[in-house]
Amino acid sequence: MKKTALVIGATGLVGNELVHQLLADDRFGAVLVFVRRSMGISHSKLQEFIINFDEPQSWSHLVKGDVLFSALGTTLKKAGSKEAQYIIDHDYQYNFAQAAAQNQVPVYVLVSSAMASVSSRIFYTRMKGELERDIQLLPFQAIHIMQPGMLQGNRKENRPGEKIGLYVIRLLNKMGIALKQKPVPASIVAKAMINVSFKNDKRISVYALTQVFTAAEQ
Repeated sequence: MKKTALVIGATGLVGNELVHQLLADDRFGAVLVFVRRSMGISHSKLQEFIINFDEPQSWSHLVKGDVLFSALGTTLKKAGSKEAQYIIDHDYQYNFAQAAAQNQVPVYVLVSSAMASVSSRIFYTRMKGELERDIQLLPFQAIHIMQPGMLQGNRKENRPGEKIGLYVIRLLNKMGIALKQKPVPASIVAKAMINVSFKNDKRISVYALTQVFTAAEQ
């Protein structure tokens, strides 16, 4: 039987790539995306719900399917404050996952971050670590957490700091330095997310950089 995929963060770099791969994957019969603004695409398998993440009572009953892919996130600059970024990167994703768990969605796949840790002194990685911790307490049958490094792809928004970071990492990699920070194409992360969604031999699986590449090749 073909699966129903649920996606949040579909307008972002990884999420957009993920949706297109899901639509092309014959194993999925329906792709439900929950977005704040339309993706602007049409497909027989695609169902798009424009929602307000602050009003779960208006959408929680719609969160039903076989696997939830969570790729929602923003930048501090775009959010305007750490508090606002935390609401989007942590609270919105957690609340949506909670609704999915309550509706007995069995599998959850999250795009997190390298070095995510609740004890991190860096706000961003601490926030990601707290999300990972909280998600793992929800009663999913299988939870898959991707921890890629710097993401590579064509963004709709301009992030000059990220572009500089990618350039430096590529340069260091050519010199044999910082191999653990190899840029990861969004297409690779998306492919890995889809592949692991069919695995349920462990309840919680975490994929570091090299494991993301390995999962994409399976």
